[in-house]
Amino acid sequence: MWHDALAAKYDGVGEFGRKEWDQLLGECQAVCDWPACAFAKELIEAYPNAKVILTTREVDSWHASVMKTVYWRVSDPEHSFVSNFSWAASMYYPMLNKFFETFFRGDFPNKGKQVYQDHVDEVRSLVPPERLLEYKISDGWGPLCEFLGEDVPDTAFPRGNDMADFFKRCRTRNRHQMMNAALQAVTMGGALLATGLAATMAFKRFCR
Repeated sequence: MWHDALAAKYDGVGEFGRKEWDQLLGECQAVCDWPACAFAKELIEAYPNAKVILTTREVDSWHASVMKTVYWRVSDPEHSFVSNFSWAASMYYPMLNKFFETFFRGDFPNKGKQVYQDHVDEVRSLVPPERLLEYKISDGWGPLCEFLGEDVPDTAFPRGNDMADFFKRCRTRNRHQMMNAALQAVTMGGALLATGLAATMAFKRFCR
């Protein structure tokens, strides 16, 4: 459905409105990150009473970080290779490429910073101040919990998306998807072999 949403917005193919958003996100309390950020306007219009958290950071450090992580994932040859065999990667990899090609105007290295600034400005213009929290991850639990009306958890603020962890998770996911694809191929091959043997034996019995 994310593919459908991207196609509707950027290619004018089909429609993607409140009914489709409910179908995609209706069981969720929140949505974040990509590709959801490409639909800030659409989601804000579809859910006008929702609270919006706009995470911000210094644009140069953000751009450098994305270049070394998510944008690297777009051009990762191993990821591209796996997408030819793994059902999950065959869905994820084209969507990731489509997102960068459309939301970042086909040139993240040179246009990414401007898209970031435009995105921040757009969200600020669409959301009333009482429903908008501009938030930096370094602010920790305090402002986030106050905005959401929740108690501050008695646990350290999570930090699980650093660069080393990102690479490790991506490589592990690639390996798992390749193993799954190989297992499916072996299983399917075994099933076809068994079917072929059964058909051969039935044919021999018929010929007798």
